[in-house]
Amino acid sequence: MRSVLILGSTGSIGTQALDVIAGAPDRFRVVGLGVGSDVDGLAAQAERFGVEHTAVGVDEAVALVRDVEADVVLNGITGSVGLAPTLAALEEGRTLALANKESLIVGGELVTGIAAPGQIVPVDSEHSAIAQALHAGTHDEIRRLVLTASGGPFRGRTRAELADVTPADALAHPTWDMGLVVTTNSATLVNKGLEVIEAHLLFDVDYDRIDVVVHPQSIVHSMVEFVDGSTIAQASPPDMRLPISLGLDWPHRVAGVGRPLDFTTAQSWAFEPLDETAFPAVALAKAVGRAGGAFPAVFNAANEQAVAAFHDGRIGFTGIVDTVQAVVDAFEPGPGALTVESLAAAEAEARRAADVRIAAA
Repeated sequence: MRSVLILGSTGSIGTQALDVIAGAPDRFRVVGLGVGSDVDGLAAQAERFGVEHTAVGVDEAVALVRDVEADVVLNGITGSVGLAPTLAALEEGRTLALANKESLIVGGELVTGIAAPGQIVPVDSEHSAIAQALHAGTHDEIRRLVLTASGGPFRGRTRAELADVTPADALAHPTWDMGLVVTTNSATLVNKGLEVIEAHLLFDVDYDRIDVVVHPQSIVHSMVEFVDGSTIAQASPPDMRLPISLGLDWPHRVAGVGRPLDFTTAQSWAFEPLDETAFPAVALAKAVGRAGGAFPAVFNAANEQAVAAFHDGRIGFTGIVDTVQAVVDAFEPGPGALTVESLAAAEAEARRAADVRIAAA
């Protein structure tokens, strides 16, 4: 039986992880729960699962990770605030089931530098799919990674047609049920840009060998193309409980956690090229990833400020990525090695720069 500590337990990932655990009581035991601020939700979960150790806020989450013995830490926190718990889990030798992609992207070499081989297990459906497909070959046999994107609620629209979309429009995702920030990031495709950086860091594949393709059905969750011309894809109905279950007990599968595809019924899957003029976030993310250092942290921080401004009605939808682009272009990295402190300073600078641009919009 694997002991599990869940951070962000009342969020989308956390609640689905608890569904997986409730359905497999012989496989998993919850030993700790952490939330950002939902004290009532936390109390209800702790009572339901008989959990003694809980945390509210990031500082308590870090202490929870360091003080409670657990086989797996599931980091389902949203945003770059998840970096400190990610580092703590790795330093304590826990298996890190990572749904908080921002902590890897922002932390970059700080995270990969302390992670043991196989210690980070991706929970994002795309990266879980790649990890599964990679069982078909060796790293040297990889030709390309192909990340699929649903295209979000605005697939097929031109940049001009995106100018007047509303926050409610952006939150109407056609496939996934996610929080405000992640859903908005999926609409701008910032989320896919972040996933490209994440794929590079997780699988050590160059950016020029990582592609994004639009797949509206969200059945094929990503693919690996090998040097012999074969492509291995992972396909399943969209349900985050499948990659979550693999994150909790990688590489073992949990029976009954998801429903299989029904190939006895007629269906069609489409794959379309990404319109980088309407959705420039992926190309920007690749440039940021190649620049490395604090640039991904600047990208992420500026985006968080811009998303908040969009939902407050202070900028339009296309202003989100425009703001991020301007902040990234103006950023000048400081001297010295990357540290937690220098990342925090870069993030703070990016937020200030984004706020100035937003105020002037």
